[in-house]
Amino acid sequence: MQFVFRVIHKRLLAQRLILPSQVHVPPSLPTDEELALVHCPEYLAAFSSCTLDDQRVRRIGFGAVTRTPTLVDRTKFEVAGTQIGFGAVTRTPTLVDRTKSEVAGTLLTAQLALQHGLAVSTAGGTHHAFADAGSGFCILNDLAYSAHWLLAHGGLQRVLILDLDVHQGDGTAAMCANSPGIFTLSVHAASNFPARKQTSSLDVPLPDGLQDDAYLAAVAEVLPGVLSSFRPQLVLYDAGVDIHVDDELGRLAVSDAGLMRRELLVLDTCLGASVPVAGYVGGGYAKDLAVLAERHMALHRAALRMWADHGL
Repeated sequence: MQFVFRVIHKRLLAQRLILPSQVHVPPSLPTDEELALVHCPEYLAAFSSCTLDDQRVRRIGFGAVTRTPTLVDRTKFEVAGTQIGFGAVTRTPTLVDRTKSEVAGTLLTAQLALQHGLAVSTAGGTHHAFADAGSGFCILNDLAYSAHWLLAHGGLQRVLILDLDVHQGDGTAAMCANSPGIFTLSVHAASNFPARKQTSSLDVPLPDGLQDDAYLAAVAEVLPGVLSSFRPQLVLYDAGVDIHVDDELGRLAVSDAGLMRRELLVLDTCLGASVPVAGYVGGGYAKDLAVLAERHMALHRAALRMWADHGL
């Protein structure tokens, strides 16, 4: 997923699905003091200073990248339309900046959704990060941070985190477990990563190989009830596309058409209940980045349609 963000951005512009004027960039990155709202100060200090211990580096999964200020290989991370290269150029942004940029973008998307009713990012959904450690290619938990920030500073009392990535949002569940103002709903493959699941407000584990109709029925069965009972003022939607039948790390069997049907279902259901939605691309894994980007862009295409249909 780390390489696809810029591809999504470029294809959205090239296909004229969005205009440059519709692209918003966070004005600043969150400080460690601000991130301490949900993350442990010691973990933040170690990450920001590139001194994470070996165990934490292995758990995140990026290897040496996680604690190297300036790398000497040609690996590149790309986020929100900006290429971030890990080369020997001393002015190249670091993984620290890239990670904090994603968090800032997630919060900005949520704020835009509150303002306009609907907003969608080209990144976001780092749901495996815990308060004191990263995991599963996630270093800081953008969803948990944004939800807590909105409760503390954004004037909200209830936020729903809807996680439809194929993997359970374990970090998000753990970091929001003691927050009655946050409801975590995770619909995921039961047998997939992580092996040790956390307890969300509501977990919907699915069997391997589930196809379009059965998958969509599972989502449609639970979402309206949560919206009705919890009455969220905002939905943070992790629209992971690793539910796709051809995803390299997924175990479900949802088609391209099924992905679009899911996005339309989620957005229409939430907006129909008068709840703003902030959408994030979540997980997705494929060698062909153009193909992967198109899967992620089902969210943006659905958002454009729902924007018109709901008169936003």
